[in-house]
Amino acid sequence: MQTPFGTGQANRESTDLAFTDPLTGLGNHRRFFDKVDRLISDRADDPAPFTVGILDLDGFKPINDLFGHKAGDDILIQVAMRLRASMDDHSTVCRIGADEFAFLYPLVFSEEAAAEKSRMLIEILSAPYDVGERTARLSASVGCSLFYSGDETTEILINKAETALYHAKRSGRGRVVVYTREMEEAAKRVTRIEQALRRAVSAGEVEPHFQPIVDLNTRQTIGFETLARWTDRDLGAVPPTVFIPIAEERGIIGPLSQLVLRKATEAARSWPKDLFLSFNLSPSQLVDQNTGLHILAILDRTGFDPRRLEIEITETGLMNDPASAAQIVEDLRRVGIRVSLDDFGTGQSSLGRLREFHFDKLKIDRAFVSSILDDRPSEHIIRAILAMCEGLGMDVVAEGIEEEAQADRLVQFGCAGGQGYLFGKPVDADATLGYLRDSFRGALRAKAI
Repeated sequence: MQTPFGTGQANRESTDLAFTDPLTGLGNHRRFFDKVDRLISDRADDPAPFTVGILDLDGFKPINDLFGHKAGDDILIQVAMRLRASMDDHSTVCRIGADEFAFLYPLVFSEEAAAEKSRMLIEILSAPYDVGERTARLSASVGCSLFYSGDETTEILINKAETALYHAKRSGRGRVVVYTREMEEAAKRVTRIEQALRRAVSAGEVEPHFQPIVDLNTRQTIGFETLARWTDRDLGAVPPTVFIPIAEERGIIGPLSQLVLRKATEAARSWPKDLFLSFNLSPSQLVDQNTGLHILAILDRTGFDPRRLEIEITETGLMNDPASAAQIVEDLRRVGIRVSLDDFGTGQSSLGRLREFHFDKLKIDRAFVSSILDDRPSEHIIRAILAMCEGLGMDVVAEGIEEEAQADRLVQFGCAGGQGYLFGKPVDADATLGYLRDSFRGALRAKAI
């Protein structure tokens, strides 16, 4: 049967629309995937390198909010025009997200050249944009990956570029990161740790360790901070500075935290009743309204008195969602759990947070304590914190005390609580019980004398 006149043209137009971003006229994500697929296929017999990149506009949402969506669309159109004008006859740029653009450089063969090209794009986009009678400025971050092997697919290349973009945005605005083989090894190691950590949490293999908190005047232990420790059968001992951020990023922190709190409260039941247990909550737990329910369920299960529990949260943790954090703090305090502000002075919150949130205790960060003996600013900051806490009716604990002279200086300033290697390193539940028995015998001998 003869094809009706115009049907072929209509099909082509329909296909073009399906592959085109309606706002900017650039190709969309489907067009970009198709272009990269075709290039990989063309180079199947001779896989010469080429570059794929993803460009993300930094801070576009605040500009959208400030100038309005129409102005935001106008800026995106101007961005697209600049990017299109910067491409040579062989290269392609597409809009693949709200403020994300992808580019393909078939003739860029090295990491150095990819980075140089990307920096050129960032420079081009940094010039002012016309928004009615006003102007706006933008920066951009770029992540790139290079095709080296016929085993790589379009999806793999773009995932690598997205990983590089993630690293670029974490390191600040206007940055370029090219996905390297070293980054690939690091990513594989993170994945190995993540998989092992999931298995360890499921099998209950992460353990609580406990570090003593003391009354600086009497040197009597008044409580312990709980710290997660993990030794894997294949990876060995994995530092918490490594596995805690991975747990945060990969969504494991909730189950991990619940496991450690359950084990910690089970261990602490046999301690003298006047000792408290301190436990850290992560920033992501402060945006989950189920956090308080999980904590109370664990306390109910283990029979641990809520009035003996202190929850530590950081300034940074408050910033993500202050309203959610405030609700969780209030829920915990309502049942007698005390709430402590950890690492004070190192985060981004203001002194106003101390008025908005009802904290029972403040912990002075080790960064100030470590330099208290030879740095006048640190000394004055600690004095100011102590005076403020006295006025607010808050207890204070200084962290990171490693020298007797530091402890003496803190006592001189009026600091009541202390924590650090001078008084004890974190140890497991059995060793903590032994520590308490020795302390109890020492106290009895002192009374006898």
